[in-house]
Amino acid sequence: MEEKCLAVIIGVGPERGLGATLADHFSAQGLHVIIAGRSENKLKKVAAVIEAKNGSVTTVVADATSEQDIKHLSEVVKLEGGNVEIAVYNVASNIPSPLLETEADTFTALWQQSCFGAFLFAKAMLDSMLSMSNHPSTLIFTGATASLRAKPPFTAFSSAKFALRALAQGVAREFSPQGVHVLHAIIDGVIDGDRAAEQFPDYVTAKGKAGLLQLEEIAKTYWAIHQQHPSAWTHEIDLRPFKEVF
Repeated sequence: MEEKCLAVIIGVGPERGLGATLADHFSAQGLHVIIAGRSENKLKKVAAVIEAKNGSVTTVVADATSEQDIKHLSEVVKLEGGNVEIAVYNVASNIPSPLLETEADTFTALWQQSCFGAFLFAKAMLDSMLSMSNHPSTLIFTGATASLRAKPPFTAFSSAKFALRALAQGVAREFSPQGVHVLHAIIDGVIDGDRAAEQFPDYVTAKGKAGLLQLEEIAKTYWAIHQQHPSAWTHEIDLRPFKEVF
């Protein structure tokens, strides 16, 4: 009997969002997906889509910045059994705020979402991945343009994303020799999903499909990198539409 292979994604929100698309794509590859996010209603909708395609899914309501919630997620992963083959930290929220108008609570919240939560998630997933013998595993952190460039009024957000990149580099250097493939993926552009359509519809319309990152194409790239041979691993990648200025 084959051991169950698991995919764990935290930061799953709307159906047309990156977390949901990753879960759907990994499920199509035959993995049992464990999806985590703060909204039970959104998780149920994403799970229903996966189950309608005969996929296997478990939902976990969790705040990535809560150590207790991540501990609970880890326990669910262990109860499912099997091997964590791929895990993705896909949590972030961007709050534009000029520096002198940025409250300490805002700065701290952005850091907690982008970096501290990733630290908690990485520890939990590595605990599972390192217990597997001779089984490939990949840990992915979703970054942003702000991971490389701080630009007002997003200085606080950028500092958090810079920190996430540093975390990813440290994890990669420490755990690659132990067989864990660590990737920091810089999403350099706007994703064609529900969040962008709701928050800045005029911008989305002006960009057009060719100027936006397509959800399924990002998922295909994540999966392709997961399949790389360990003699030629990618540890950082930037993804952008061909029309995006950089």
